[in-house]
Amino acid sequence: MGSVFESIMLVCFGLSWPISVWKSWTSKSTKGKSIIFTAAILVGYLFGIMGKILNNNINYVLVLYLINVIFVTIDFCLYFVNRRHEQPLACH
Repeated sequence: MGSVFESIMLVCFGLSWPISVWKSWTSKSTKGKSIIFTAAILVGYLFGIMGKILNNNINYVLVLYLINVIFVTIDFCLYFVNRRHEQPLACH
């Protein structure tokens, strides 16, 4: 039963990441983004995955963790791409 609740939690949290990625992609802006927050979420998901593996509790919930890690990683990378676009070009 614990895996059901864990999967519901991951789905609820995970719903926001495709939206965040879409916003980052279309806005080409870092406005309203916190790279520290995103990094903390990413680290949390990675520790969740490690916990599943170390406890030999590999089930369908691991797939939800991996999907979330993929979207958070994309959003993390887009932050740096967008930050580069926001920086003024240097004159030579």
